[in-house]
This record gives sequence, structure tokens and C-alpha cells, in this order.
Amino acid sequence: MTKFTTRPSGLMMPRRQVLKGIGASTAAAAMSMPVTKHAFGREEHPLTGRTIDMNILGIAGWLPSSLSVAMTPLFNDYVKERFGYEVEFAFAEAPFSDLFQRAATSLATRSQEFNIIISDSQWIGALAEPGWILQLNDVIAANPGLDIDWYSQTVIDTYMAYPDGTQKIWGLPQEGDTIALFIRKDMLRDEAERAAFQEKYGMPLPQTFEDFEDLTMTDFEKVADHFNRPDKQMWGTAMQYSRVYDFVTCYLYPFMFSQGGDIWDASTGQVEGILNSDINATAMTQMKEWLKYQPPGATNFGIAEQIDVFTTGKVFSCFQWAAVGLAMITEEMKANDQVMVVAPPKHGTGDAADRIYTMGGQPWVINAFNDEEKMRVAIDFMNWWYLPETALEFARRGGNPADRPTLTADGFDDINPWNRAYKFMLEPGRSRDFWHHPKYAEMLAVQQEAFSSYMTGQTADPMQALNYAACNQQQILFDAGSASEGSSRACITASL
Repeated sequence: MTKFTTRPSGLMMPRRQVLKGIGASTAAAAMSMPVTKHAFGREEHPLTGRTIDMNILGIAGWLPSSLSVAMTPLFNDYVKERFGYEVEFAFAEAPFSDLFQRAATSLATRSQEFNIIISDSQWIGALAEPGWILQLNDVIAANPGLDIDWYSQTVIDTYMAYPDGTQKIWGLPQEGDTIALFIRKDMLRDEAERAAFQEKYGMPLPQTFEDFEDLTMTDFEKVADHFNRPDKQMWGTAMQYSRVYDFVTCYLYPFMFSQGGDIWDASTGQVEGILNSDINATAMTQMKEWLKYQPPGATNFGIAEQIDVFTTGKVFSCFQWAAVGLAMITEEMKANDQVMVVAPPKHGTGDAADRIYTMGGQPWVINAFNDEEKMRVAIDFMNWWYLPETALEFARRGGNPADRPTLTADGFDDINPWNRAYKFMLEPGRSRDFWHHPKYAEMLAVQQEAFSSYMTGQTADPMQALNYAACNQQQILFDAGSASEGSSRACITASL
């Protein structure tokens, strides 16, 4: 467990590198941002004169988690000045693939080991159903600062509400995140490249954010093809195909969602006949075909591998989470103005072309078993985190707030190169999350197995992979009491 003592005014970062590809200069830049001072008078508080120990559980190697924890000294300054108490934070971490189990193992014993948890959005149901995390409706009602004008309903649906479509709130956004398209702007604007592209395809090479806003994947394929030069160790793009955690799932869903496909009926628990559809089979084929524009080993690519190939100049473009923008743009790239971040293209053709990409990001959730003192600190922390100056400071350090006042503030789009694309993709209908069901982990495991099997060539027929995932998920939901029907007789024999 990494200890963050918040008494000093300086920031204390974990010793190990936050993400592969982020350099010391980036971390130093984040740490040099100005600290906002407050002018509050001392208020009565039950913890006045005390020092409280708090533990946060977050995601190992995930920059937004580390950025938020690195800001905890500012919270200590805030409560010391306003309320007269101090806080010492410790930070525990685990990889995405292990974090839920670490949290669940602790919470199942009613432990206060982790007072605040940076959860993945899909885990809300699994944490809420057993009563492990605090339902926040009453907290929000009693704390007007938490009754926030969020940027869109997408934010609420993704990070806060469970069950889906209800007003029961269990989380508050820690890091908003959408998929963006990182582009080598210097290559895009090269006059010789522009002339060659025009001659080959009879259309101009896209140059601006607005150009990419209107682009379809069919259009962008021409751009990727133009810059795909394996003989020169340069490829057109990079996506995530890895079986690890939810990587291939998150990158396949846009091909499905944007073209009218779906994954289940959340109201009935029906998966069979929805996930394994012709639309989704076509989407799988389309995503697999994009491998020809990607470096060798792309079927194993996750976040870190994408950072590596983009920052080392092996790919012209990269479909990547906005949350890792700091790691995607090196100091040299920044100094040379080499990178532009735009909205990812639409899928489909003509008037039917649309973009619905997968949501990422994480909410804060609060341990329901906190004692009175730690619960009070946790709520104070949330009130502080959503202060306008705190949200803006988080953005300056490279984080992605999700409240409307911050995202619409003058100059927000220019704070980070990805801000405009992130905000654009956060608009209603352009991004969506997937299951928040308590059986999320089991459903994901079979799905990742199926999708990866097709992308790597182990399974030749996309429908076979979809049948396998749909049939297994249907039975998982039926066994959990969330679906009225189990797998059909024809489905029982589905295999890879």
C-alpha cells in the first residue's frame, strides 16, 4: 500500500511509473500546476482537531486514479482550513482484472480496509446488490453541492445509477472517459501526403476536427490505407483486440451499436437472439478486417501496447481512451505540435451512418461499512471533489471531469488536446455503457473468450463465436434469476 501523507503542501506520487509511456517530464508538469487557495472561515465540525486515516482503493497503472490520489493533499488543505481537521490517505491498487475481486473480498467481511473505492462503472450492480456500497440519494439530498448539473444523461447512466433507468444513485463520476481518435497531425498536414492522397482517392485528406466529425469508417479506411506502410514499419491505425479484461469488447461494441446491433434486453435479461444477430456478425467481420492496417501482434493489443506504438511513431493513428491522453502525447510530440485528437468516425453508410462508441471511466463509490468518522470524511471529500476549482484543477492535471459547468467553461477545450473530442463524445447518443449487472464478470469472461477466439482465427465463423457468448450469458442470467428463460435447446451445444 502506497502511503500518501497529506500534511505537506507538495504532491507525493507513487514511485513506480503510472503508465507505460508516460515520462517524468509529464508527471512533473502535472505536479507543477497551481494550487487553488480557499478563503473559507472556520466552521464547526465534529472532527475538528482530529487526524483521520483514510484508504482509497484504485486501479494500478491507470493514470486518472493516480491523478486523483495525487490531489488528496489539496483536500487536506481544504478541510484543515475550513473544518480544522486533517486527513492522511493511503492508496492501495490492483490491476483492472483483479480490482473487483480485491474490493469484493474485503467488503464481504464488512471491513473498513478501503473507505473510498475507484470502481469500474460495470461493477456498480455487483457492489450495490449485497449492500457493500453506500446508496447516495440521501447524501445528495443533504449536500446541495452534490446535486450537480452533469454534462449529459450518459454520465448518470454510466457512473451513477443502478438498476439501469432508475433514480437509485450509488456512484459519483471520478473520471469520465470516451474513445477518441489520436492522429499524427504533422503527417496529415504534410503537403506531399495531401497531394498523394488527393490523387489516389479523389478527395482531400481530412485536416480539421470538423472534417473528422463528418467522416465514416469507410472514409477513414482510405486514410488508414494511405499511411499503412509495413515496409517502413508504419501502420495506419491501432485498436484493442486483447482478451485481457474488456479490451476487445469495448472496441467491438462501436461496430455493433453504431449499425443497429445490441447486446441484450436489460429489462428481460434476454441475450439469445440479440447478441447473436446478423448485424453483430457483420460487425465482427468488419473489425477483424481492420487488422490489416495494424502492426504485428495487434490481436494482443491493450492500452499500454497502443501507447507504445503511437508514441514510438509506428502508427499514424490510434483509437484510444481519452483518459490516457497524457501518456499518448509525449513532450516531444507536444513541443512539435504533432498530435490532434478528434471524434472517432461514424459506422455505416449514407444517412444511416452513426457513431455510438463505448463509454469508459470510473465512479467513486463509498464503503457502506465506514464508521461515522470515516463516512463523514468520505462525504466531505466528495463535496470537495466537485467544487468548481477542484474539477478544473483535475482537468488541468489531465483528468476528465463530467459536470456541465466545467466542460462548458471558457477555455476548457484548450486545456488538453483531447478535451474537445471527449466532450463531443459525451453528448447524448454518441457513447454508451454496457451491463451494470451483478453477473458482469461472468458475462464478460465468456464474451471476451468468444470475441478473442474469432479475432485471432481460432474460430472461423463470427456467428459461432456470438452463439457461444449469447448462450452462455443467457444461462448465467437465468441461473441468477434475471432472465425468464435459459439457453434454448439449440443453444446448449454452442461451442468455439
